Amino acid sequence: MANSETALKEALTSIEGATGVALVDYTSGMALGTLGGSKSFDMNVAAAGNTDVIRAKMRTMEMLGLKGDIEDVLITLSDQYHLIRLLKGRGGNGLFLYLVLDSSRANLAMARHQLKRIEEALEV
Repeated sequence: MANSETALKEALTSIEGATGVALVDYTSGMALGTLGGSKSFDMNVAAAGNTDVIRAKMRTMEMLGLKGDIEDVLITLSDQYHLIRLLKGRGGNGLFLYLVLDSSRANLAMARHQLKRIEEALEV
């Protein structure tokens, strides 16, 4: 089992093209931990903003009566991928991992696979 700091370090160093990662509480909008980013890309601001994405999707699913769980959400920009993976089990309720990838260097399928593996090992 990995703690949140170890999980964030693993995501940033082992996922090809990763430029930033955060563990976020979407009930409060607060990042519990961040790594990476840059002066022009504040991971705390991005993490807080993406809580709105998750909340909106959950409201929409509720209005439609959809019973499935959200595994992940992908936002594709012209030069980046933003991957949001909701945590399941082991106290992860209300949390998500947020990963920013440079789309010119990233393999999206592998990034999703590796983020799922990191999520499964994460002890919150």
